[in-house]
Amino acid sequence: MTRGPISVGIIEGSDAIKKWRSIMGATNPKDALEGTIRASYGDSKTFENVVHGSDSLESAKKEISIWFPEDLNSQTQVEVVAHKNAA
Repeated sequence: MTRGPISVGIIEGSDAIKKWRSIMGATNPKDALEGTIRASYGDSKTFENVVHGSDSLESAKKEISIWFPEDLNSQTQVEVVAHKNAA
């Protein structure tokens, strides 16, 4: 997230963190399953994994506030989705 242009977004929905992490693939691109973003576009030699996603609700809240400090509504929505999934 520190090199070159980036695109930042918030993904919301049922099990959003788990589903997005599955689409991204393993952190190390050489360990990522075929068809995942990291397997297709990551560079295992430089360990540049080309995509990032929060690993927990707590991380998501922190990262959302970094990129979208004015977007309190999204933080609330992330919390609501997590509570629905826990039930």
